[in-house]
Amino acid sequence: MLITLLIVGAGLLGAEAKTYDIRRSGAIGDGVTVNTGAIQKAIDSCAATGGTVYVPQGIYLTGTLVLKSNVTLHIAAGATLLGHTSPSAYPYQDPGIPFYGGDWAKQALIFCKGQENVAIEGRGTIDGQGSAFVTTTLKKPDRYRNRPYLLWFAGCKDVSVTGVHLRNSAFWMQHYLGCERVRIDGVDIWNHSNKNNDMIDIDGCRNVMISNVTGDSDDDGITIKSSSPGVSEFITITNCILSSHCNAIKFGTESTGGFRNITISNCVVRPSAQTKTIYGRPAGIAGLALEMVDGGIMENVAISNLVIEGPEVPIFIRLGNRARKYVETAAVPGPGQLRDLRISNVVARGSSNIGCSITGIKSARVERISLSDITVESAGGGTRADFRPLSDEKEDSYPEATMFGKLPAYGFYISHAEEVHLSGIRLTTKTTDARPAVYWSDTRGFSLTGLSVPAGSSTSGPVVAVRESTGGFLSQGGLPAKFLDVDKTSKGIRTGQ
Repeated sequence: MLITLLIVGAGLLGAEAKTYDIRRSGAIGDGVTVNTGAIQKAIDSCAATGGTVYVPQGIYLTGTLVLKSNVTLHIAAGATLLGHTSPSAYPYQDPGIPFYGGDWAKQALIFCKGQENVAIEGRGTIDGQGSAFVTTTLKKPDRYRNRPYLLWFAGCKDVSVTGVHLRNSAFWMQHYLGCERVRIDGVDIWNHSNKNNDMIDIDGCRNVMISNVTGDSDDDGITIKSSSPGVSEFITITNCILSSHCNAIKFGTESTGGFRNITISNCVVRPSAQTKTIYGRPAGIAGLALEMVDGGIMENVAISNLVIEGPEVPIFIRLGNRARKYVETAAVPGPGQLRDLRISNVVARGSSNIGCSITGIKSARVERISLSDITVESAGGGTRADFRPLSDEKEDSYPEATMFGKLPAYGFYISHAEEVHLSGIRLTTKTTDARPAVYWSDTRGFSLTGLSVPAGSSTSGPVVAVRESTGGFLSQGGLPAKFLDVDKTSKGIRTGQ
């Protein structure tokens, strides 16, 4: 009897889930009629039973829509939700989570707070018409105000965004703040209409899966943030094709809580199809940028199988001390921690003559970082004058892969670090370069094995330089006789084959 009741109950629950066509609530897909009320009515009706809100073929102009629990918003092929161009169509929202940016980021085309089991799906399009929100004449922080996100989920659980085409946000394309169990799959993104046009921002979220994304953005691409004490953790990113005028895959800059237990694999970074830039550079600033400057901790990160074509710097790892508070009343954060990173199987070409870097600061070292099987082709052209210590380490500056200018090495510059191990590193330059391939500065317990520097890629200067460092092992492995330059302050530097 109990089994029968359970079966009947399950059938009734299934029958209650309904499909709500927005046309039945009065929506008109002519691209002119404002449909905010009609679409919201369909969402509210659907939330009472659970089910699907169906957006059929047509162009539906709308302001803010508030998504609710147990509602799937299905945007059919040929359908477009078109964002209104007036800021007044986007009421201010309270996400319920204090975060850096909360004083000005208050609007969204689709907003969802504290809900569960919510989804956006289909083969249609959501277009924010972001270029209509003019910011060029405004200064910070006013230039951030009254520019809505396209999608904003805050404090939600079981969120799914799949299949849709996302276009032209006035601000970040997607902001997931303090959410749990998020799935983003098969989404196609174009975001080149305004400043701060990030592609995806995962902010203090847990249990996140991002896969099969194709995206092109003016600002950062897939970005892991921590703009509140919430930690971004248990995250996988895989099978994505990304373009950005700034950083294709980025952690930071906000790092208040931090980042841990994250894997990234099988991704391609390629030059943007949009050559005109608002921020950044046409082919991008960095392919992979891991940045900790506002406290917090970054640990247990594994990254593998990346192809990076175009950005100025393929790999940039930075622990700094900007020490920005996430809200005015918070304590000033101390230096963060960056440790236990593994990066492997990366092929990069088309990079500039800046060089890759792994840098901490004197008061906070990066620790336990492994890079293996990395191939980098760069422009070359560095001179002997570039082979010098950095005159300014910019401890409290905004982190960017180009922040130091040309580095003392055309391959990798490592500074204020401990237990950094490089193996299977192949470096080439398009023109000769008088700098070393690798430069170690104030580094403890490090190693370099399997370095390949093909003939003609550098001049007769040292291949490896070591300054103020201790306890390193460097394998010459067929490199030129004059492969090593060690200063007198460095101790315990061993070489071998």
